Amino acid sequence: MDYDILILGGGIIGCAVAYELSKYNFNIALIERDYDIADDISFVNTSIVYDGSETSDDIMAGLEYIGNYIMEETCEKFNVPFKKIGALRVVNDDNGVKKLEEMYERAKRRGINGVYLIDDNDAYDIEPNIKHNIKKGLYSENIGIVAPYDLAIAYAEVAADNGAIFRLEEEVLNIQSLTKGFRVTTNRNKFTCKVVINTIPHEIYIRENGKVEDKELKGEGSKFKNMSYLLVDDNYKNKFNKIVIETFDKDTFVLSTPTTTTGSLIGIKSTERTSLSDNLEYANQLLEDLEKSNINNLFRESYNKDSMLIDESEIDKGYIRVTGTHYGKITIAPAIAKMLCDTIANNLNCTLKKNFIDKRREVYKFRELSKKEANEIIALDKRYGKIICVCNNISEGEIVDCIRRPLGARTVEGIKRRTGSGFGNCHGSYCYDKIVNILARELDKKVTEIVDDSKNSKIISSRIKEFDDV
Repeated sequence: MDYDILILGGGIIGCAVAYELSKYNFNIALIERDYDIADDISFVNTSIVYDGSETSDDIMAGLEYIGNYIMEETCEKFNVPFKKIGALRVVNDDNGVKKLEEMYERAKRRGINGVYLIDDNDAYDIEPNIKHNIKKGLYSENIGIVAPYDLAIAYAEVAADNGAIFRLEEEVLNIQSLTKGFRVTTNRNKFTCKVVINTIPHEIYIRENGKVEDKELKGEGSKFKNMSYLLVDDNYKNKFNKIVIETFDKDTFVLSTPTTTTGSLIGIKSTERTSLSDNLEYANQLLEDLEKSNINNLFRESYNKDSMLIDESEIDKGYIRVTGTHYGKITIAPAIAKMLCDTIANNLNCTLKKNFIDKRREVYKFRELSKKEANEIIALDKRYGKIICVCNNISEGEIVDCIRRPLGARTVEGIKRRTGSGFGNCHGSYCYDKIVNILARELDKKVTEIVDDSKNSKIISSRIKEFDDV
């Protein structure tokens, strides 16, 4: 066998699984078709960590509850931004009040502490900037926010340092059952393995006569819902300190959350594709005086409520699939990884590594250093004293480090996601060309070979022949 275990898909769940499995004496590899891992995570790099009180699904609630507990411990260990800030869900009609009461009773039945059903006055005490039009609130002190991209990268880096192989730019074409194990064919190689863990989010690979069919996961949550996000500047005077969600009906809500860096994020879920004016109108039903001038950026993504499938029906043959998408996938990823790893380790009767290194290599963020700390690191590496992204105070040293680390950045988007450069008020107009040149230098490539995200997204198509440099 080439590998004991092959993990398909390098999203947050795949990275978490790779980390957990790397604790054991397994020979494992992760196959990802893109240039980089964790491409399933939003650019804003802020995600809510749920506690299991909001979902009607008992299984998902259990995974969220466990994931919430594991998340805090893991983020502290890997120095990943995590804040337990609490969440307030508010409603303004009798039907909404009934829904909150049901959620509260579910939380009590599940044994989730720290969840309170409160009246409007208590809600205003918790978050004074909410518009005074609510009837009832549900407050959970367990809910927090995390930097999910940092978490996925940390999982992957520690796994790589402990022997896990990451095979990027390889797409799975075929999975064939053997007498013992599987043969996995990609666009570049063929591998044999004992166990396959499929974490590809949007497709299920059906193995029939050695061939693969791509089928979208169908379920209750597969109905398309649009999620629009507004990134709000930190100078907006009426911002919330807590996560606040106001529900209007079963298909529409507005969510406001602080980010893990600066500013806040406003999310609007709707079945209709809304304009910026529509989103501002929705947001101003919850917040006071939010204007276009307060918006730094906006983007959209699809919202799937409950279309996650964890299928262990063929685990005796060595095949497990975790497919689909879920709004709480960041929260449940650590729980799913731990559950799958324990099951596989028991089935294969494998032992823990004695030399496992459960630590991530240090990451220095210049904007978070004190003056003394900054001077010390500049004395060691002068590149930390050269600011590339002025908006977010990100140095050349940080960018070089994120390229040279395990699973280092190879694209402009990879650098932006790892460091936060290019996400300031200028939207990269000052630092974009500098990032391209640093990438070219560090990867020993021409600037015309540098890509934004994938092989079809070159930044510069060709040089102008009249000039020696591009």
